[in-house]
Amino acid sequence: MPAAVVIVAAGSGTRVGGDVNKVLRPLGDTTVLGHSVRAVLDVADVTRLVIGVRAGDEDAVGAAVAPLLGAGEARLVVGGATRHATEWATLQALADEVDAGELDVVAVHDGARPLAGAALFEATIAAAREHGGAIPVVDLPGLLGRDLRPALSGLAGVQTPQAFRAAPLLDAHRRAAADGFESTDTAACFERYTDLPVVAVHGGAANLKVTFPEDLAVAERLL
Repeated sequence: MPAAVVIVAAGSGTRVGGDVNKVLRPLGDTTVLGHSVRAVLDVADVTRLVIGVRAGDEDAVGAAVAPLLGAGEARLVVGGATRHATEWATLQALADEVDAGELDVVAVHDGARPLAGAALFEATIAAAREHGGAIPVVDLPGLLGRDLRPALSGLAGVQTPQAFRAAPLLDAHRRAAADGFESTDTAACFERYTDLPVVAVHGGAANLKVTFPEDLAVAERLL
């Protein structure tokens, strides 16, 4: 059954610098966002791509992704003031297809992670189909506690794309909206309102999030 991908790209990215949304910053031969769009288009069973954008960025985002789409399509949805609000707006755009049983999995990706790659999308979607939910994780070695002693081993960083069975995810967000609950990432909402397991898949250090100016330089080198 087809899957859908949501790319959350409604932030401002002020820490990167400049007055342009960081997902629209140049990176290689496209933009930060463009690399995620390319990866999604390379996943065979993804038939819907929805991008949550900041109000006022619609034309700029559309212009950035249009040359990459070919025969594909991307729907732009104006997001909200928070990541959770933007995610909820994009899921509502998919609600009719999810309710009709036409989509079985939705993957949610942070548009500021340009190097996730198609293989990671495929792995998280496959794991979500099998288990209910899936998130990429990466070990976090070398951390220090507040007392400057090494932190406990086994710590892991959570990345995106995070993928979940579509109907339970939509129901979780509907219940969160009714409760006024906002989560920091998709998995937190899914785990709060469903009994389905969320499993880890292997992420990687290359799947960095562009937060500071130096992250763009690192991403350029990794390309």
